Amino acid sequence: MTIRVLLADDQALLRSAFRVLVDSEPDMEVVGEASDGAEALRLAREHGPDVVLMDIRMPGTDGLAATRLISADPSLAQIRVVILTTFEVDDYVVQALRAGASGFLGKGSEPEELLSAIRVAAGGEALLSPAATKGLIARFLAQGDDGHAPDPARAERLGALTGREREVLVQVAGGHSNDEIAERLEVSPLTVKTHVNRAMAKLGARDRAQLVVIAYESGLVRPRTD
Repeated sequence: MTIRVLLADDQALLRSAFRVLVDSEPDMEVVGEASDGAEALRLAREHGPDVVLMDIRMPGTDGLAATRLISADPSLAQIRVVILTTFEVDDYVVQALRAGASGFLGKGSEPEELLSAIRVAAGGEALLSPAATKGLIARFLAQGDDGHAPDPARAERLGALTGREREVLVQVAGGHSNDEIAERLEVSPLTVKTHVNRAMAKLGARDRAQLVVIAYESGLVRPRTD
C-alpha cells in the first residue's frame, strides 16, 4: 500500500526537499503541497492523504488550527497529522497533541527519521519522534497543564475501561510498543493490540498519541519530574 502524504509548510524550498525525499520511497507519494493551514485543510479534504506533515507556524491559519480542524472532521478521521517543529520545548506541541496530532518531529531530524515517522504515523502503532525520549511528551503535557488538577470528565471516562485495559493504557502512556507491553504483562502482542483498540474506542481516541494525552489529563498517569 502506498502512503499518501500531504506537505504543509510556508517555506517552498523545504516543501521541495520533503517532496524529493518522500517521492524517492517506493511506498510513499506526495499528493499535495500547502503553504498555510487553510490550504492544508482544503487539500486534506480533496486528496484524503494518510499523513499530513504540518508546520506549526504558518501565516493565516497556522498548523495548530489546521490540525484541530482536520481532527474535528469525521470525514478526515483516517488522516494522521505529524507536527514539524524546531524541537525545542514548545507549548504549541502540547496544544497540537491535544488538538489531535499524532505526534511531532524535529525539523532537524535525519531523512530516515522523517520517513520512519511517516510510516509509524500511517500505521498508528506508536508515538512519534525518534529523537525524543519516551517521557518527552509526558513532560510537555506536564508543562502545558500549569499545575491544573486532572480533568474530571477524562477521569470519569476511564470507568468504561476494564482493569487490564487501564493497565495497558498506563504502559502506552509510558511510550512502550505493543511488543514491549506484551513482554511486561506476559501476554501476546495481539492481545495487547486488542486492548489498545478497545481503549481507543471507549475513550474516543484517534490513535496512541491521544491515549497518552487522556492518560495524563485524567490523572491515571502522573508526569515525571526528572
